Amino acid sequence: MFQQQPWMQQQYLTPTQQGPALPYQIPTEQPFMQQQPFFGQQQVPQQFLPGAPMPTPPGFAQQFPMTPPPEPGMLPLEQSYIENILRLNRGKVGTFYMTYENNVEWNAKIFRGIVEEAGRDHIIISDPQNGKYYLLLMLNLDYVVFDEPIEYEYPFGAAPAPMATYSPR
Repeated sequence: MFQQQPWMQQQYLTPTQQGPALPYQIPTEQPFMQQQPFFGQQQVPQQFLPGAPMPTPPGFAQQFPMTPPPEPGMLPLEQSYIENILRLNRGKVGTFYMTYENNVEWNAKIFRGIVEEAGRDHIIISDPQNGKYYLLLMLNLDYVVFDEPIEYEYPFGAAPAPMATYSPR
């Protein structure tokens, strides 16, 4: 028959004890996921190499998020990063609204210039009025206002510049 293991017992905190009255399982003597060998099965310790992926238990299917195919003429979801949109609009004049938290001198600052380049964490703009180039961090970017319509759609099958794609973290 079925024998209850000590780790299967649940203990609940009451309102008089320290802590909330919600049920929480408190581990007792043994770890929660201890593997017990089946009848006639020999228990062999598994070894894992550092950095190697953990093996998937039998009967457990690993699921990956499904990404719908992009519509013709639209950026695919995983490539619709701000940097890619800014790259599509190189050479256009924009107003960049930035916020710098905990800065007593200037908490918010506005930059106006021509989009030169954009990366994963930065934007480079140039100011034709004074000839200066600004390297702005995406971290501080609130939003951008352009004086003309922005480019967001690619012609189907052709991209004017390489788009950034990143592996998931």
